[in-house]
Amino acid sequence: MTELAGDSRQAQKERTRQAIMDAALDLGQQHGFAQVSLRQVARHAGVVPTAFYRHFESMDELGLALVEQSFSTLRHMVRQAQRDPKVFENIIDAAAEVLVESVKGSKAHFAFVSRERVSGSPVVRRAIRHELDLFVSELAVVLARLPNIETWSTEDVHMVSRLFVRNMVTNAEEVVEMSNNRPDLEEQIKDGARRQMRLIVLGFEKWQS
Repeated sequence: MTELAGDSRQAQKERTRQAIMDAALDLGQQHGFAQVSLRQVARHAGVVPTAFYRHFESMDELGLALVEQSFSTLRHMVRQAQRDPKVFENIIDAAAEVLVESVKGSKAHFAFVSRERVSGSPVVRRAIRHELDLFVSELAVVLARLPNIETWSTEDVHMVSRLFVRNMVTNAEEVVEMSNNRPDLEEQIKDGARRQMRLIVLGFEKWQS
Protein backbone atom coordinates (compact mmCIF):
# COMPACT_ATOMS: atom_id res chain seq x y z
CA MET A 1 0.00 0.00 0.00
CA THR A 2 2.83 2.41 0.87
CA GLU A 3 4.51 1.71 -2.49
CA LEU A 4 1.25 2.41 -4.34
CA ALA A 5 0.85 5.67 -2.44
CA GLY A 6 4.41 6.62 -3.39
CA ASP A 7 3.72 5.90 -7.06
CA SER A 8 0.55 8.01 -6.87
CA ARG A 9 2.42 10.93 -5.33
CA GLN A 10 5.13 10.71 -7.97
CA ALA A 11 2.53 10.61 -10.76
CA GLN A 12 0.82 13.68 -9.27
CA LYS A 13 4.17 15.45 -9.04
CA GLU A 14 4.87 14.74 -12.73
CA ARG A 15 1.38 15.95 -13.71
CA THR A 16 1.90 19.21 -11.80
CA ARG A 17 5.32 19.72 -13.37
CA GLN A 18 3.89 19.16 -16.85
CA ALA A 19 0.94 21.46 -16.10
CA ILE A 20 3.42 24.23 -15.23
CA MET A 21 5.36 23.64 -18.44
CA ASP A 22 2.17 23.58 -20.53
CA ALA A 23 1.01 26.82 -18.89
CA ALA A 24 4.35 28.47 -19.72
CA LEU A 25 4.10 27.36 -23.35
CA ASP A 26 0.54 28.68 -23.60
CA LEU A 27 1.32 32.04 -22.02
CA GLY A 28 4.56 32.29 -24.00
CA GLN A 29 2.63 32.06 -27.26
CA GLN A 30 0.47 34.97 -26.15
CA HIS A 31 3.10 37.27 -24.62
CA GLY A 32 6.57 35.78 -25.23
CA PHE A 33 8.15 33.61 -22.56
CA ALA A 34 10.57 36.33 -21.41
CA GLN A 35 7.60 38.57 -20.58
CA VAL A 36 5.72 35.98 -18.51
CA SER A 37 6.01 36.05 -14.71
CA LEU A 38 6.24 33.13 -12.33
CA ARG A 39 2.93 34.12 -10.73
CA GLN A 40 1.20 34.16 -14.12
CA VAL A 41 2.45 30.67 -14.88
CA ALA A 42 1.40 29.35 -11.47
CA ARG A 43 -2.06 30.88 -11.78
CA HIS A 44 -2.51 29.53 -15.33
CA ALA A 45 -1.42 26.05 -14.19
CA GLY A 46 -3.81 26.16 -11.23
CA VAL A 47 -1.13 25.98 -8.55
CA VAL A 48 0.21 28.37 -5.91
CA PRO A 49 3.65 29.97 -6.42
CA THR A 50 5.15 27.81 -3.67
CA ALA A 51 4.17 24.72 -5.70
CA PHE A 52 6.09 26.17 -8.66
CA TYR A 53 9.26 26.25 -6.54
CA ARG A 54 8.93 22.54 -5.77
CA HIS A 55 9.63 21.89 -9.46
CA PHE A 56 11.68 24.84 -10.72
CA GLU A 57 13.99 27.27 -8.95
CA SER A 58 13.27 30.09 -11.40
CA MET A 59 11.68 30.98 -14.74
CA ASP A 60 15.07 30.44 -16.37
CA GLU A 61 15.15 26.87 -15.10
CA LEU A 62 11.63 26.37 -16.45
CA GLY A 63 12.79 27.77 -19.80
CA LEU A 64 15.71 25.31 -19.87
CA ALA A 65 13.31 22.42 -19.22
CA LEU A 66 11.14 23.58 -22.12
CA VAL A 67 14.19 23.77 -24.41
CA GLU A 68 15.19 20.21 -23.49
CA GLN A 69 11.65 18.91 -23.97
CA SER A 70 11.30 20.70 -27.32
CA PHE A 71 14.44 19.18 -28.81
CA SER A 72 13.91 15.70 -27.36
CA THR A 73 10.87 15.22 -29.63
CA LEU A 74 12.76 16.08 -32.80
CA ARG A 75 15.79 14.04 -31.72
CA HIS A 76 13.58 11.00 -31.09
CA MET A 77 11.94 11.22 -34.51
CA VAL A 78 15.28 11.60 -36.29
CA ARG A 79 16.69 8.57 -34.48
CA GLN A 80 13.60 6.54 -35.33
CA ALA A 81 13.95 7.55 -38.98
CA GLN A 82 17.59 6.43 -39.02
CA ARG A 83 16.51 2.91 -38.11
CA ASP A 84 14.47 2.67 -41.32
CA PRO A 85 16.72 1.47 -44.20
CA LYS A 86 14.43 3.19 -46.71
CA VAL A 87 15.46 6.57 -45.29
CA PHE A 88 18.89 6.37 -46.90
CA GLU A 89 17.37 5.45 -50.26
CA ASN A 90 15.87 8.91 -50.41
CA ILE A 91 17.15 10.88 -47.44
CA ILE A 92 15.94 14.25 -48.76
CA ASP A 93 12.29 13.24 -49.00
CA ALA A 94 12.52 11.48 -45.65
CA ALA A 95 14.08 14.55 -43.99
CA ALA A 96 11.35 16.85 -45.32
CA GLU A 97 8.67 14.46 -44.08
CA VAL A 98 10.22 14.02 -40.62
CA LEU A 99 10.66 17.77 -40.24
CA VAL A 100 7.08 18.73 -41.09
CA GLU A 101 5.52 15.90 -39.07
CA SER A 102 7.72 16.70 -36.04
CA VAL A 103 6.73 20.36 -36.05
CA LYS A 104 3.04 19.63 -36.61
CA GLY A 105 3.07 17.19 -33.69
CA SER A 106 4.74 19.65 -31.29
CA LYS A 107 3.82 23.06 -32.66
CA ALA A 108 3.82 24.82 -29.29
CA HIS A 109 7.34 23.61 -28.54
CA PHE A 110 8.72 24.61 -31.92
CA ALA A 111 6.99 27.99 -31.68
CA PHE A 112 8.73 28.43 -28.31
CA VAL A 113 12.16 27.59 -29.82
CA SER A 114 11.56 29.78 -32.87
CA ARG A 115 10.58 32.77 -30.76
CA GLU A 116 12.99 32.40 -27.86
CA ARG A 117 16.14 31.71 -29.89
CA VAL A 118 16.14 35.37 -30.96
CA SER A 119 14.16 37.18 -28.25
CA GLY A 120 14.44 35.00 -25.14
CA SER A 121 16.54 35.46 -22.06
CA PRO A 122 20.32 34.97 -22.45
CA VAL A 123 20.13 31.66 -20.54
CA VAL A 124 17.42 30.26 -22.81
CA ARG A 125 19.07 31.55 -25.99
CA ARG A 126 22.36 29.87 -25.03
CA ALA A 127 20.53 26.61 -24.30
CA ILE A 128 18.84 26.67 -27.71
CA ARG A 129 22.16 27.35 -29.45
CA HIS A 130 23.70 24.46 -27.52
CA GLU A 131 20.90 22.10 -28.56
CA LEU A 132 21.24 23.18 -32.18
CA ASP A 133 24.99 22.53 -32.01
CA LEU A 134 24.33 19.05 -30.61
CA PHE A 135 21.86 18.43 -33.41
CA VAL A 136 24.46 19.54 -35.97
CA SER A 137 26.95 17.04 -34.52
CA GLU A 138 24.40 14.23 -34.49
CA LEU A 139 23.31 14.93 -38.04
CA ALA A 140 26.96 15.07 -39.16
CA VAL A 141 27.34 11.42 -38.14
CA VAL A 142 24.44 10.53 -40.43
CA LEU A 143 25.65 12.66 -43.34
CA ALA A 144 29.15 11.17 -43.18
CA ARG A 145 27.63 7.90 -44.43
CA LEU A 146 26.39 9.45 -47.68
CA PRO A 147 28.15 9.09 -51.06
CA ASN A 148 30.81 11.71 -51.94
CA ILE A 149 31.24 12.69 -48.28
CA GLU A 150 33.19 9.69 -46.95
CA THR A 151 36.54 11.39 -47.57
CA TRP A 152 35.58 14.81 -46.26
CA SER A 153 37.25 16.30 -43.21
CA THR A 154 35.26 16.39 -39.97
CA GLU A 155 35.16 20.17 -40.21
CA ASP A 156 33.59 20.09 -43.68
CA VAL A 157 31.03 17.46 -42.71
CA HIS A 158 29.99 19.67 -39.80
CA MET A 159 29.83 22.65 -42.15
CA VAL A 160 27.33 20.95 -44.45
CA SER A 161 25.43 19.58 -41.45
CA ARG A 162 25.05 23.15 -40.18
CA LEU A 163 23.68 24.18 -43.58
CA PHE A 164 21.05 21.45 -43.32
CA VAL A 165 20.12 22.43 -39.77
CA ARG A 166 19.74 26.10 -40.70
CA ASN A 167 17.53 25.01 -43.57
CA MET A 168 15.47 22.89 -41.17
CA VAL A 169 15.09 25.77 -38.70
CA THR A 170 13.82 28.09 -41.43
CA ASN A 171 11.32 25.55 -42.72
CA ALA A 172 10.23 24.61 -39.20
CA GLU A 173 9.37 28.26 -38.58
CA GLU A 174 7.21 28.23 -41.72
CA VAL A 175 5.33 25.18 -40.42
CA VAL A 176 4.80 26.93 -37.07
CA GLU A 177 3.21 29.89 -38.87
CA MET A 178 1.12 27.64 -41.13
CA SER A 179 -2.62 27.48 -40.48
CA ASN A 180 -4.04 24.11 -39.44
CA ASN A 181 -5.73 21.92 -42.05
CA ARG A 182 -3.85 23.44 -44.97
CA PRO A 183 -2.38 20.44 -46.83
CA ASP A 184 -1.58 22.71 -49.78
CA LEU A 185 0.71 24.89 -47.64
CA GLU A 186 2.18 21.82 -45.99
CA GLU A 187 3.12 20.31 -49.35
CA GLN A 188 4.50 23.65 -50.49
CA ILE A 189 6.82 23.76 -47.46
CA LYS A 190 7.91 20.15 -48.00
CA ASP A 191 8.61 20.82 -51.66
CA GLY A 192 10.62 23.93 -50.81
CA ALA A 193 12.63 22.01 -48.21
CA ARG A 194 13.36 19.23 -50.70
CA ARG A 195 14.50 21.66 -53.38
CA GLN A 196 16.76 23.54 -50.97
CA MET A 197 18.35 20.31 -49.69
CA ARG A 198 18.91 19.06 -53.24
CA LEU A 199 20.70 22.31 -54.04
CA ILE A 200 23.06 21.66 -51.11
CA VAL A 201 23.59 18.03 -52.14
CA LEU A 202 24.47 19.00 -55.72
CA GLY A 203 27.64 20.57 -54.38
CA PHE A 204 28.84 17.37 -52.66
CA GLU A 205 30.56 15.85 -55.67
CA LYS A 206 32.46 19.02 -56.63
CA TRP A 207 33.54 20.04 -53.16
CA GLN A 208 37.26 19.81 -52.44
CA SER A 209 37.65 19.12 -48.73
